[in-house]
Formats: sequence, structure tokens, C-alpha cells
Amino acid sequence: MTNLLPHSLRSDARDNRERILAAARTVFAEQGLDVAMREIARRAEVGPATLYRHFPTKEALVTEAFGEQMTACSTLVDEGLADPDPWRGFCRVIEKVCELHARDRGFTAAFVSAFPRAVDFAADRERALGKVAELARRAKAAGKLRPDFVLDDLIMVLMANGGIRTTSPATDEAASRRFAALLIQGMRAQPAIPPLPPAVRLPLTAVS
Repeated sequence: MTNLLPHSLRSDARDNRERILAAARTVFAEQGLDVAMREIARRAEVGPATLYRHFPTKEALVTEAFGEQMTACSTLVDEGLADPDPWRGFCRVIEKVCELHARDRGFTAAFVSAFPRAVDFAADRERALGKVAELARRAKAAGKLRPDFVLDDLIMVLMANGGIRTTSPATDEAASRRFAALLIQGMRAQPAIPPLPPAVRLPLTAVS
């Protein structure tokens, strides 16, 4: 029995950590990043002391909670850079990043805001944005992306995309795809208008 005790404790600690992360992702998506740590502990059904033992600061919790999403975001940009057609790669990044952020509002809030101040998250975000800037430079050099596009425009896109609120996650994603297509047409240096994705019927409350 004594030999089994350390393993049992480690298993309990892992379970607590996973519950905290799952609760944090849900609460951040619902309420944004300003939610109190005690609320996250309550949702995870652990005490505040347990929460702080695993994550001493909210920055540490946000970094861990959105690590997978940040990795996915960076991978999307890498795939865009690898495309021999920089405009096609740029369009793909806009489409897929909007889709990724439409699925997780908490990640959008973390990505576009000054919070968190966690070094790892901020560094990963800056690397991803730097890659987008390089892809945009290539697309401009190819004469496809309008020359007045700046990186802040991407942040504005993500902020606007994060404001899409519909009746279900699937409808959110469909609306986000149409939104991305409209944006891409506006970013073309030489517009050649392709058909938009299917229109999405939005409730009036989505624009309030």
C-alpha cells in the first residue's frame, strides 16, 4: 500500500490539473480573460489553493490553456509560408486562422490583447505574427496583396471575427468563413471576384 501511494497522488494531481485546464478554457470562452481565478477553481471543483499550486498566476494558466491553439495557429502560418504561391498561402492563413479563432473565443481574447504578460505566450504570438508579416511581404511583392496592408489589419480582422455571435458553433464557423472571404476580396491588389461561400442567416441579436 505504501508503494502505491506516491503514484496515486501523482494521478490525483494530474486529474486536478486537467480539470483546471478544461474549466479555464470553458470559462475564458464564456467570460473572457477577466474572470476571477476563484471562479475557475469553482468550475473545476478544486480549492483555490490547489489551483494556485498548479498555476501560480493567471498568465501561467492562460499560457497552458491555449498552448495547443497557439501551436495550431503557428502551424497554419508555416503551411502558408511553404506554399509556392504567396497569395494563395496568405489567403489560406486568413481563412484558417479565422476558423480557429471562431471555435475558441477565449483564445481570440488572449491573442489580440496585451494580456497575458506570460513570456512564453507573448514570444509565441510574436513569432507567429512575424511569419504572417513575411508572408504578407511576399504576397505584396507578387503584386497580389494590396500595398497598404499592415500587420495591425490582421489584429483588427481577428477582433472583428471574434465578435461573430450566432445560434451555434457550427453557424459561427460558417459565418466566419464568409467573413474571411469578404475580407480577402478587400485585400486583393487586383480584385478578381470569386464566388462567396454560402450566406449565413444571422439573428438580429448577433449585431447588438
